[in-house]
Amino acid sequence: MTSASIVVEETGGGAHRSREGRRRGRGPSRAGAWPVLFIGPLMLGVAVFYYWPIVTNLIVSLQKTNAFGGGAKFVGLDNYVELFTSADLGSAIRNTLIYTVLVLLGIPLSVGIAAMIELPGLRMKSLYRTMYFMPYLAMPMAVAQVWKIVFNGDFGLLNQLLRSLGVSSPPYWLTTPGWALIAVALFGMWASVGFNVIILSSGIKAIPRELYEAASIDGASGVRQFFSITVPLLSPQIFFLTIMTTIGGFQLFDALFAMVSHGNPAEPHTRSLVSLFYRNAFVNSDQGAGAAVAVVIFGFVAVVTLIQFIGQKRWVHYA
Repeated sequence: MTSASIVVEETGGGAHRSREGRRRGRGPSRAGAWPVLFIGPLMLGVAVFYYWPIVTNLIVSLQKTNAFGGGAKFVGLDNYVELFTSADLGSAIRNTLIYTVLVLLGIPLSVGIAAMIELPGLRMKSLYRTMYFMPYLAMPMAVAQVWKIVFNGDFGLLNQLLRSLGVSSPPYWLTTPGWALIAVALFGMWASVGFNVIILSSGIKAIPRELYEAASIDGASGVRQFFSITVPLLSPQIFFLTIMTTIGGFQLFDALFAMVSHGNPAEPHTRSLVSLFYRNAFVNSDQGAGAAVAVVIFGFVAVVTLIQFIGQKRWVHYA
């Protein structure tokens, strides 16, 4: 083969490769429009219904308005200064944290319940899951009214049970400042167990049975298998429930509003952050102060969630 033919072949091959590269380059650009078309409507909805309200709330938190939301006047950080210098914010943060911690105690309880439901050979597992999940489907305000009767200090089922056990003067749960928040937290724990059990049951079913069989051959007891196999391999589900429960705890309002209503002597001592937002924005008709509380709630949720995501690297084990 002559040197001229070699040059022609190399030139032709280079041109062919160049054309092929251009075709490849044009392919992704044409395909790149399809993801935008599919994701665009979703992202537009997220921007309109999630991001824009956050921006609007930040703007409102820097303003003072009249009772009808009009006559907006820019006041800078005055709403935040007034909020952080009031005693109500510290009390609301403390109550919200106490409620969240108490409701988080329902997760270990849920792990134990889910493990018992998923015991090998147990019959009617679907019935048990349904029974535990049903309270989660009920309307919180309606169920809270039922629990309000249960916690009644005079004729409530709980105090009748305590009197039968020898407690002479059980507390008035929902009217005593020290007990009202605990009563609401017990209701929140009960209401969250059903959802937790469903998530944890699905995680337990995904654990390979071979691990339990190998542990049994090695002589591990059921308790040892639970703490050495079930709990570590359920850590992703436990982490997910921890995040969701924490966020739900910081959003405490409906159960508290239903069980510890306005006029209750315990109400000023059990206000949550969302209750403080409701009081400022709608009872006192100060939308700027209410928006400032909403910003504080958003910041708390973001910081706590970030800390949980950083900490999960130490204890969450993904299969």
